[in-house]
Amino acid sequence: MTAPLLRVSGLTARIHGGVAPVLPVDGVSFDIAAGQTFALVGESGCGKSMTALSIMRLLPEAGEIAGGVVELDGENLLALSEARMREVRGRRVAMIFQEPGLSLNPVMTVGAQIAEAVRRHTGLAGAAVDARVLQLLEAVHMPDARRRMAEYPFQMSGGMKQRVMIAIALACDPALLIADEPTTALDVTVQAQVLELLRELQRSRGMAMLLITHDLGVVAQMAQQVAVMYAGEIIESAPVEAFFAGPAHPYSRKLFESLPDRVGRGHALAAIRGTVPALTRPFKGCRFAERCDRALAHCPDTIPDWGVVRDGHRAKCHLYADGAAGSAHSAACAAGPQDAVAPSLHTDHPALLEVADLKIHFPIHRGLLRRVAGQVRAVDGVSFGIAAGRTLGLVGESGCGKTTVGKGLLRLVQPTGGRVLFDGADLLTLDRSALRRRRRHAQIIFQDPYASLNPRVRIGDALEEGMLALGVGDSAARRQAQIAALLGEVGLSPEVRDRYPHEFSGGQRQRIAIARALSVEPQLIICDEPTSALDVSVQAQILNLLQRLQRDKGLAYLFISHNMSVIEYMADEVAVMYLGRIVERGTVDEVLRTPKHPYTRALLSAVPVADPSAARPVIQLAGDLPSPVHPPHGCHFHPRCGAALPQCRLEFPDEQAFSASHAARCHLYR
Repeated sequence: MTAPLLRVSGLTARIHGGVAPVLPVDGVSFDIAAGQTFALVGESGCGKSMTALSIMRLLPEAGEIAGGVVELDGENLLALSEARMREVRGRRVAMIFQEPGLSLNPVMTVGAQIAEAVRRHTGLAGAAVDARVLQLLEAVHMPDARRRMAEYPFQMSGGMKQRVMIAIALACDPALLIADEPTTALDVTVQAQVLELLRELQRSRGMAMLLITHDLGVVAQMAQQVAVMYAGEIIESAPVEAFFAGPAHPYSRKLFESLPDRVGRGHALAAIRGTVPALTRPFKGCRFAERCDRALAHCPDTIPDWGVVRDGHRAKCHLYADGAAGSAHSAACAAGPQDAVAPSLHTDHPALLEVADLKIHFPIHRGLLRRVAGQVRAVDGVSFGIAAGRTLGLVGESGCGKTTVGKGLLRLVQPTGGRVLFDGADLLTLDRSALRRRRRHAQIIFQDPYASLNPRVRIGDALEEGMLALGVGDSAARRQAQIAALLGEVGLSPEVRDRYPHEFSGGQRQRIAIARALSVEPQLIICDEPTSALDVSVQAQILNLLQRLQRDKGLAYLFISHNMSVIEYMADEVAVMYLGRIVERGTVDEVLRTPKHPYTRALLSAVPVADPSAARPVIQLAGDLPSPVHPPHGCHFHPRCGAALPQCRLEFPDEQAFSASHAARCHLYR
């Protein structure tokens, strides 16, 4: 049998600095063969990234590797001196970090940063280095690579910055590439480009890859072997086909049941109760026992051994001990869908919000006199409506204007033109005092709950602040009672009102943001990517909560997202935006099942599916989203469209209707 390229055995890492040391990696073992993609999946905080940093010996200053072996081609990396390890990093093992914007030096050109890696690990100098840098940028399909060499990271899109990170990692043809959440912050179209690039480079170079992600769709499309981490240890390992055919560990099954695309509309998502246990205490039993629906009597007190599910598929679970795998696994796979969510009682109301030809342009000032030299057409004539108790999903790539639309509706940014009729009143013509009174009926949940909560204000005060400003609650006692009820509604204890935002998890902070929006009794809530920063299990809790609140209170949602599975689960209607304009609209089934616009088709084709057998061609879009300062003439999408007609370059298409609710702006249907 061929020896693995990388063998990790009993790897343990310890982080000091608190009352007790934290063990984010506790006895982790796995092998990666040459040319293989090995995926490591799990919730945030389970130890995936710390495992990668331990392999690279890049732990923070307070960290140490407390035990284990990491062998690369038979050589123990943990026994090397730091000087020798620096030769290994980059040359034999390279790493792509999660956030390219933070990993790249903002005051160095991207060419200089790639050249730094080339000079460090090769004997190249002078013009040969520049030639190698250009070759690497062309290898990662960087558009106009020679010009981009002289640009800085801030001049590039997220996808371009990730390509630069890949170029740096590949500078010396490493045998192993560690990719830590390489597509988490990217749109689905850019994600598809980056994943295809990694596959292509891996095929051409015979490179092995350790892929760290919480996106099971990415795992299904990229990996051959998968391991699931929980609370610092690996609890399941399997070939990717076997894993997706039937995940064995109760934790793995819960992750699958939390996916919106695995559960039909009208059914509640499976949410994992509780939180990941603290990694500062020793464990005497199964680490998942406190959150497990199938826990046995001895699970909390007995550490499980590895059990065989089938050939090559193992799970660290008492359900698979002593030949019990067959019955346990079949019982798990026979589990039916979750309880259905009752339909909304408020879907027959007339339109609550009507938006007509909304425009939001930002002036570009230049020169000493700050003359207006142009306009950023962030939103350029958007129209839609939302009825009470209904959800409109607004989708599109980053930079298309989705968030600006949400802020413009509430006049958090000032619209340039159009009408926003909310409950019969045009919000764009109201004076400040009238707008203030209306604001209590329309609220927003921002994408990053931590950034939107004041770190110096207690939770109770943050909730009461809006109530005081908008005249909700006629006394302090009444407001405090309402705050306690609100916290209970979003699944938090009333006692948390005296705590600060940093004392909560990401999911809990998002619940607080939802409670703050509800505190002034709104009719409409704008949800701006409310689950994009959350794990799938926490996302399931938030989506269940939003659906329940809509059902109970008759809320209308404008749900802004680039996650198509979330939109399919949450929305009644969908509007697709591209470069400031809506190019297709309709019911969720019409748009997602029978898309008409080429851009909508490209978006849907790029969504990774959590099924290795569901291979489908991805429509690769040429280039990046054009600048809204100088949008293309005619149809804005024609420079990237594979079906563009001559007239697409001349005029923007009129809306073509396919049904009473479904329409698209495309010359193909004239």
